[in-house]
Amino acid sequence: MKLNQVTVGTTDLEASLAFYKKLGLKQIVHSPPRYARLETPGGETFSIELVQEVKSTTLVYFEVEDVDAFVAALDLPLAQGPVDQPWLWREARLVDPCGNEICIYHAGENRRFPPWRVAE
Repeated sequence: MKLNQVTVGTTDLEASLAFYKKLGLKQIVHSPPRYARLETPGGETFSIELVQEVKSTTLVYFEVEDVDAFVAALDLPLAQGPVDQPWLWREARLVDPCGNEICIYHAGENRRFPPWRVAE
């Protein structure tokens, strides 16, 4: 099994599209007024879908090699600047136009193989 698609809700498709394009995603489907699909540089897909009201508890993570350089190049406000976390990740947080929280992070091998990984 491979996770390859995440969809978040939006009440403003065009504002959300502009936000995710600034993150570096490439738009590959445009079906206004309700839907758009984007692609990461690695080929994973991410969609935004028009909803009446966003009730998101989802936190979306995009991994980059250098968190500080990546967020410094963005023309977007940060909810949290880059910080080293106790779980060995470096993270920065943003909020998209509809309130969905986005984490830009780097974990490297610690994403799948932290020192406290459960033994098989």
